[in-house]
Amino acid sequence: MPHAVLIIEDEATLARNMKIYLQRNGYDVEAVGTGEEGLAKLETFRPDMVFVDHQLAGMCGLEFLERLRAQDRNIKAIMLTGQGSVEVAVKAMKAGAYDYLSKPLALSELKLLLERALGEQRREGTLSYYQRREASTGGVSKLLGDSPAMIALKDTIRQLIAAETRLAEGDFPAVLLSGETGTGKELVARALHFDGPRKAHPFIELNCASIPVQLLEGELFGHERGAFTDAKERRAGLIEAADRGTLFLDEIGEIDAATQAKLLKLLEDKTVRRLGGLREQRVDVRIIAATNRDLERMVRDGKFRADLFFRLRMIQIHLPPLRDRGNDILALAQTFLAQQGARWGKPNLRFSADAEELLLRYSWPGNVRELRNTLEQTVLLAQGDLIRDKQIPLCHTLSPTDPPSPADKIVVLPETGVNLEDVERTLLAQALKNTGWNVSRAARLLGLTRDTLRYRMEKYAFKSPA
Repeated sequence: MPHAVLIIEDEATLARNMKIYLQRNGYDVEAVGTGEEGLAKLETFRPDMVFVDHQLAGMCGLEFLERLRAQDRNIKAIMLTGQGSVEVAVKAMKAGAYDYLSKPLALSELKLLLERALGEQRREGTLSYYQRREASTGGVSKLLGDSPAMIALKDTIRQLIAAETRLAEGDFPAVLLSGETGTGKELVARALHFDGPRKAHPFIELNCASIPVQLLEGELFGHERGAFTDAKERRAGLIEAADRGTLFLDEIGEIDAATQAKLLKLLEDKTVRRLGGLREQRVDVRIIAATNRDLERMVRDGKFRADLFFRLRMIQIHLPPLRDRGNDILALAQTFLAQQGARWGKPNLRFSADAEELLLRYSWPGNVRELRNTLEQTVLLAQGDLIRDKQIPLCHTLSPTDPPSPADKIVVLPETGVNLEDVERTLLAQALKNTGWNVSRAARLLGLTRDTLRYRMEKYAFKSPA
């Protein structure tokens, strides 16, 4: 379906030429001579774009723009003016014009500006759709579970949101979400944003572990043209994009020292400066960080800045592991079973009693993410409607509550700790000695391949006595 363009121009010849040119380029075009006629056409023609002359008989172009903005802010308008002064351009922009063109018009320039405006309109529409979809997937109501641990977590989130509604703009504290991988830290971040006072503004998330360290700083803070070899144009960072909204930084423990320092400055001064830039600009962004690592230990080991850690944990929320949530496991399992059953055309699936017992007994080291992925595989391979325990593919080798292996029983870690390389060197020497320096037998004793054992022998400069 072609885009609809409305032309409001009292010069009949110019209006006719614009209409013919745009129609030849595939647009649906209507032309009128007054602002009053243009307002009437908005109801019947429903244009995507409007070209309006600055000087019209009766309602002038600026007044039309104001009426247009009040009626439909999504329609982009371009002002046509014979004056071409800076003053007219400023007034047009203030009235809501996307851009302006000076007469006499170059029709090729008219088409280029129209395409650029419609492209931006499509991006804005797409962004609006995704923002609505994001909002529908966020909120405290999306946190499933009624165990005591989850009730306490939801109460904490609601208390924080209630307190934030009473805060002045820009005074939101940073929040640190901690917990094992797969516990739902992203869902909690979304709940804080989409149920909070910033829900109408951007929610932007970044997994700090997914971007190489040398690119992370530019992704966050943006860069100016020429800041580095491939910086061919200016680019705003995610911090600027999240202005007035929320920036969720997952895996915060993975950022390097330089980025830590710049992030600390952002939290303290509320300012950001692009790479290669000279000017600092103020931003109003709320930071939510998440990690499954022990940041306190990283601070003690000198791997994470103490001042940044304390700024991030102004509010700290710990998410409980799934194994501590009791019957929430079955509730989540039933939800995932229904979702995946609908997806794969198997709507009548149900668990047997032994399957439910297995789900409750397993320790879920990957937490909710592991549960969801496990049930997706279960549904995909299910032959009938009843899911038995043997059909659920659990990963027992990663379960932290599995019975200890023989190695766990004989190896005791001293309270003073050990040097891992010394232990490895000692075990290698013992295995080689016990096998008479037979590399194949020593490798089998240690559970290694021959190549791996030879690599370690070279690493520690082991040489056969023979």
